[in-house]
Amino acid sequence: MNVLCSALILSAQKIYLFIFITIGGLFTALARSVTMSYSNHSMGSGSRTARRTFEFGRTHVVRPKGKHQATIVWLHGLGDNGSSWSQLLENLPLPNIKWICPTAPTRPVAVLGGFPCTAWFDVGELSDDGPDDLDGLDASAAHIANLLSTEPADVKLGVGGFSMGAATALYSATCYAQAKYGNNSPYPVNLKAVVGLSGWLPGSRSLRNKIEGSHEAARRAASLPIMLCHGMNDDVVAYNYGERSAHCLSSAGFRYLTFKAYDGLGHYTVPKEMDEVCTWLTARLGLEGCHS
Repeated sequence: MNVLCSALILSAQKIYLFIFITIGGLFTALARSVTMSYSNHSMGSGSRTARRTFEFGRTHVVRPKGKHQATIVWLHGLGDNGSSWSQLLENLPLPNIKWICPTAPTRPVAVLGGFPCTAWFDVGELSDDGPDDLDGLDASAAHIANLLSTEPADVKLGVGGFSMGAATALYSATCYAQAKYGNNSPYPVNLKAVVGLSGWLPGSRSLRNKIEGSHEAARRAASLPIMLCHGMNDDVVAYNYGERSAHCLSSAGFRYLTFKAYDGLGHYTVPKEMDEVCTWLTARLGLEGCHS
């Protein structure tokens, strides 16, 4: 497992600290059968929706430098933590956003042969017909909702992430549209924006039927702005997963969706991508300004 982090990139007279998390061959590896013991701990209200409970790690907060207009929970990728992304987000020209960067629970991960690391849910080899860890997804989506639930009523709420964090953010978007988690417990947060970088959509097989089967779900899906970005040279979460995720969301009724493809980009982020995220968030959330 190769990890490249803390690369300094100079762009538009700003130094962005970009955390490049590259896990070589992560989703092409075959998960072997490993039996491991793992002690689960109660973490309070954030995981009430799941049959299992998980202990989430430290949460890092980047407070707004200007008027507080929006709060976004940002989710790291597999094996990372909230601290690394908080450093990047602190330097973005978005003074009106408060960023909340939680750390995922440490748990055995099937694609790593059961090796424990920080992960929002368990994942094996990515495939269209692979199983989804709904307990883990629900627990993480509930933790995100819990973090957002205490924000002021006049502040717009959003969720975003990178890689597995993007997958969890998109799962939260589907929970918002359906007004419930995968286990049918009510989803309590009114999301206004969702961003997913280099990720994929869990639960894509049945999403369209779930949304089309409810007028209210269809209405909420159609009104939620989503931005997806994916590198065409991504060798961890292949580009076609990002493209198919965008198509699945659009066909399910998420009409307010923007998909950006980046030629030559691998499984990391670059200033051009983050600049476009800043511009998109400023427009969709009605922020007072984005100055690069």
